[in-house]
Parts: sequence; C-alpha cells; structure tokens
Amino acid sequence: MLSRINSFGLNGVKGYKVVVEIHASHGLPRFDIVGLPDASVKESKERVSSAIKNSSFDLSPKKYTINLAPADIKKEGAMYDLPIALGILSATNQLRDKINIADFIIIGELSLNGEIRQVKGILPIIIAARSEGIKNIIVPAANENEASFVEGVTVFAFKHLTEVAEFFKGNLPAQPLKQKDIAAHLTLDGKYKEDFKYVKGQFLAKRAMEVAAAGSHNIILIGPPGGGKTMLAKCLPSILPDLTVSESLETTKIHSIAGTLDEKIGIITARPFRTPHHTSSRFALTGGGIGAKPGEVSLAHNGVLFLDEMPEYPRSVLEILRQPIEDNKITISRAAITVEYPANFMLVASMNPCPCGNKGSKINCVCTPVLVQKYLSRLSGPLLDRIDLHIEVDNVSYDELATTPNAEPSSAIKQRINKARDIQLDRFKDAGIYSNGLMTNQMVDEFCQIDKESDNLLRNAFSKLGLSARAYMRIRKVARTIADLEGSDKICASHIAEAIGYRALDRR
Repeated sequence: MLSRINSFGLNGVKGYKVVVEIHASHGLPRFDIVGLPDASVKESKERVSSAIKNSSFDLSPKKYTINLAPADIKKEGAMYDLPIALGILSATNQLRDKINIADFIIIGELSLNGEIRQVKGILPIIIAARSEGIKNIIVPAANENEASFVEGVTVFAFKHLTEVAEFFKGNLPAQPLKQKDIAAHLTLDGKYKEDFKYVKGQFLAKRAMEVAAAGSHNIILIGPPGGGKTMLAKCLPSILPDLTVSESLETTKIHSIAGTLDEKIGIITARPFRTPHHTSSRFALTGGGIGAKPGEVSLAHNGVLFLDEMPEYPRSVLEILRQPIEDNKITISRAAITVEYPANFMLVASMNPCPCGNKGSKINCVCTPVLVQKYLSRLSGPLLDRIDLHIEVDNVSYDELATTPNAEPSSAIKQRINKARDIQLDRFKDAGIYSNGLMTNQMVDEFCQIDKESDNLLRNAFSKLGLSARAYMRIRKVARTIADLEGSDKICASHIAEAIGYRALDRR
C-alpha cells in the first residue's frame, strides 16, 4: 500500500516542501530510503523501526520503500523520522485517520522509544510553509516556544509518536499553540555586564561608537594595549538599537538552523554580539562543513561581529569579509550544495598600531619601521577601505581614572540611538533596509544630498587624503547618521567634517 506524508526541508534559510512517499509491499524484508538522503536520513530506518515497535505498533516484515521527493535535492537531518513513521503506519493500515493527514506538514526526530525530539530550523520551515499556503503544522513539543512566534498558521506540538497517531485517529483532542507577541518580548530591557558610564575618558571613541551603533557603520579602534579598546567594544551591546520584529525573525531563522537558539525563549530578543577567536578557520567565519551551516558572519546578522586584535587573524580569513561587508550576504558553494545566508553585520575591530603596541603613545615604541610595516600589512587596503570609522584610542591618564566621576550611562546614549534609528526606519520603510549603513549608492544620492559648503569640504578631503570612491560614499552615509542623531533633516558642513575626521586617521 502507498501513503504520502508532507514534510519540509531547508536550503539555507529557505524552505521547500518534501513529500515522503512510503510503499509497503510483500517480499524480502527491506527498508530502503531514496531521494538523495544523507547519512542521518539513512539512519532513520533504525530509529523509526525501534520507535514503532516501542510505541506498541506493529512493524510486520515487508519491503518498505521510502522516497523523499523532490529526488534531486539532497535531504539532511533527522527531521523526517516522524513523517516516515506515520507513513509506515498509514501504509500498513494502522493509522485510519479521521483528520486528513494530507493537510499537515509534519516535522520531528524520533528517539528509540518513540519520543519526539527537538529539531533545528523550525522557524524558517514554518515561515516557508506559510508562504506556500500551508496552514497546519506538527512540530516537536521541545520546539513549541520557537514555533509559537509565527502568525497565520496553526501549529500543534507533540511529545510522542503515539500522541500524533491518536490525534489523527480522532482519539486525542489537541489545542494548537497559542501565538506569542514578538514585540512584547523585544521590549524587555536587557541586562548587560558592561556600561559606558564606567568608561573613563575616551570621549572621541565613545562618540564614534554612538555614531556607529546609530547607523550600523563598521568601526575599527586603534591604540596601545590597555587603552580600553576591548571594553568599548563590550559596552556596545548596551547601546545597540532595539530589534524590530522583522529583524528578530530574520536573526532567529539563522540561529535556529545553527542550533544556537535558546529553546526556553524561542526567539532572538537582542542583537547578536559575536566574538570569534583569532584562531578561527575560514569555515568557522563564513560557514560550511556538513550541511553548509551558517558561520559567524551570518550568526552576527543584524548585530555585531567583533574581531579583537584584528591583525592576529590570518589574512586569508580576513579577506573573506570583503564580500559580505559589501553585499550583506554570503554564498557557500560546495560540491553537492550551494547555500546563501544573510550576513548584514556591523564589523567592530580593534588593533595595536605596531607589534609592541606603543607607537604614537606616551610610551616609547621599540619596533623598527620594517616590523611596523609588516604588522600593518596584515590588513589589506581594500578591507580597511570598507570600514567607515577609524578611531584612535590612547591610554587614559591617572587623573581621569582616579578622579573622573561616572560618565553618561548607556541607557541615555541608547535613547538617542533609538530616536535616530526610528528616523531611518521611517526613511527606508519602502526600501527594505533598516539603517543608513545599508544604503546603496542610488539611495545615498537621494537621501544624503549636501550643500555647496559641504561639497567643497568633501572635495578638499577627497584630494588631500587620497580617498576612494567607496570612502566618498561611506563618508556621506556617516554624515547622514550624525545628522539623524541631531534630528536634522539636512546634512550640514559640521556633519561632513565630523565624518571626515573619523575617516582621516588611517591616512595620517
């Protein structure tokens, strides 16, 4: 007998429908799975067989052929265990459903005793199913928090194979998951370990961090060791603008696929802050491996990617960042699969000015010019050109550390940043972006118009500093953010001058 169960698969953050076809026939007992299954899918026959037997169902010795259609797309993961098990029960007349099983998408991994285990990627699967007009979905109970944040669908969560079987037989009344309000979770105040009120001195750096956070601009902090570069970066999450509902869903999709989502919360409520170690490989940063999983640049989507002591990273790893910084996405191509992940992150980096770290500070530098040049050459010009703000962070004096009272708290800075980001959200409501840092050149010409005085100022800086066309556009973006922080509709010469000052450090 033939049965069909609807399920879903993932290619990156995009989902596609998978029809699980089960044919049970007489012959030598066999259990074949076709349709480009990976190792974890092939092993499902052992999990499914044990789960059926341990759930008091009969698994008679027959020839079982399971086809996962479409057959030309590779299937990965254990999410097909539950639909395969239900398909076998249906094909062997053990599941005479009163509720039409064809109206449901079914996802779930099975344990050997029939319990339904958590799977990765539930949120993007449900969103993709909804876009195809599918309204009824069955997921593991362990994924219910994540699944309850999608509106417009009816989601049921179960803990055991027998519960699902009894549900379709009409013997187990089940209530769909109650939908949760994403916005209510995003308004919860976050508690951060670091706060800008504890940063003594460094007024220029703190102002630059505020501008960078308001417009999602890339920034690099350059200075001697102990000056506060890492602390400034760790304080950044406390002033990042609140996530919008759309940004939260986008970010949650990626973390759900990667398996880094907190199942107790089920949604990303704060902007990610990723700090990969300098020994991280290219694949750890960009993604890849088995199943082409997302890497750090994607896990930092709508958040921050912090590279502490940036020159210590292998140059080959750093150069990979050039493409996602420009395109806000990354494509992972492997022999059997090509996957595209979003990678709209704010790059925050720190570095010393030389190997000993004291060049340009109050402490004598012991590095030769050759050593300094060799150290700085670890960062390529094209990569630095993609960083909007270059900030010098010098050592703080003893008097500043000992006598200066607490500075402005992060909460006050964040209020200004949220106001500036609200202006940007309104500006780009029809453009599909959320911040000034994401503007295309066409948008820059539309939203970053400058007067004659500002144009002359920028013209002189362009020739004297040897700026590139990319730097010209990025200066105008930063100036637009500075104007937004002041609540100004127009970009003034003072805004352009400040933006140029953030760009001039690497040309000195």
